[in-house]
Amino acid sequence: MFLGLDLGTSGLKGVVINDDGKVVAQASHDLMVSTPYPTWSEQAPEDWWQALEQVCEQLSQKIELREIEALGMSGQMHGATVLDAAGQVLRPCILWNDGRSKAQCDALMAAHPELLELSGNLAMPGFTLPKILWLQQNEPDIFNAIDKVLLPKDYLIYRLTGGFSTDCSDAAGTLWLNPKTRQWDESLLAMTGLTKANMPTVYEGQQVVGYLTADIATGLGFNEIPVVAGAGDNAAGAVGMGITEPGQGFVSLGTSGVYFAVSEAHNAKPEQTVHAFCHALPNRWHQMGVTLSAANSLAWFANVVSKSVPELLHELEQSNVMQTTVVFLPYLNGERTPINDALACGQFFGLVNATRREEMTLAILEGIAFSILDCQNALASAGTAVESLSLIGGGARSSLWRQLIANVLNKTLTYRDGGDVGPGLGAARLALLGVRELQGADIEQLIKQYCLLPNVIATHHPETSLQHYYEAKYALYQQLYQHTKSLNSDLAKLRSKS
Repeated sequence: MFLGLDLGTSGLKGVVINDDGKVVAQASHDLMVSTPYPTWSEQAPEDWWQALEQVCEQLSQKIELREIEALGMSGQMHGATVLDAAGQVLRPCILWNDGRSKAQCDALMAAHPELLELSGNLAMPGFTLPKILWLQQNEPDIFNAIDKVLLPKDYLIYRLTGGFSTDCSDAAGTLWLNPKTRQWDESLLAMTGLTKANMPTVYEGQQVVGYLTADIATGLGFNEIPVVAGAGDNAAGAVGMGITEPGQGFVSLGTSGVYFAVSEAHNAKPEQTVHAFCHALPNRWHQMGVTLSAANSLAWFANVVSKSVPELLHELEQSNVMQTTVVFLPYLNGERTPINDALACGQFFGLVNATRREEMTLAILEGIAFSILDCQNALASAGTAVESLSLIGGGARSSLWRQLIANVLNKTLTYRDGGDVGPGLGAARLALLGVRELQGADIEQLIKQYCLLPNVIATHHPETSLQHYYEAKYALYQQLYQHTKSLNSDLAKLRSKS
């Protein structure tokens, strides 16, 4: 058996597969996000470790952990986890959806236009590089004490093995990696006063990077098994869903929303705010459009109205409300694709005295779907066409939401078995690939054998009768942001004074 651990923003999941690649056990533990100031988003790495311990404990009640042959990690990307020379965490991790480093991004792009060519991506507050610049300018004592900068999943691998490692897919989201060479770039590191000595070693996702230390193995209940490099959550999700070849893609409905497309080469289009990263498997790359608050927007609203997300969705389904004049912008944490605006704000527009809660829920689902359509259009403008589109992520469990997204994208969507645990499944598959490769098997043959498309649960074709409605709503959605864009900076100033 093989274990995949997926460190998400809202929780850590464990997925165990057998030698045939079938899921045999799952477990999860929730995590909280700290927002000490507006636009900030942080987590304590120790909380991740405690969640890992809890997940392993849960799994031990279902399977014999000593039968696990190898472990793989998937994780939320871009987070800045900084360690001192003794390997101790210096401060809470600054997460992917943290927007505090907008000024550093603007200064970086003005001073280093070569960043686009070297990294293939725009400087955005979500990425790791500008976060370190923010530390340099705002917390110099912390910056000066930095010995290593690790991504979230790589911190857990450090705790498990004692070694510093990362993989190409996750490292590409820092802005320090050159996706063409799949290695750190000294020029990019120099922009933040760092060198390769401050970075973990870069591997392909299935490569073994170390073994569980004796103490950790004993404490968690494993043997001293190998650990592979793993992958960023989206690349791991692609591996879990068999999305490994050009022309394939998926939409992920997690805390954030992602439109992911495999490419046969590094195809950078930063001017379209398209992310161009390495895939987790050798000789493969991918492009992404990202919306920062997908399922998070629905969870936020559920909390505001003291309902659960399932209750809101059930209420909407029972109401038969299919259309609404309410428009929602899901910019609760700013936005990436296509506007790259850390100051963008969430909005409801069109509320009247007769507006029902069901309409607001529907408007949220539509707004998130429109933001995914923005991603699809950005990828199309970069010359990327996705022929086969799957759905993954916790939000994909809702058939109503899946159908709505198919309608808005005007594209057939396939929801497959395991779509709600894609990244964890992908991490487990990478562990399986790594062990088999160590045993002498060819990696390309292994990918064909094990990285298969899961069974289809549901297929959603776009409903053409609603196309005019969605086209009109999408136009309003786009205009709403453009007409209120200038007010966001005024609101940001007001928040800073409060």
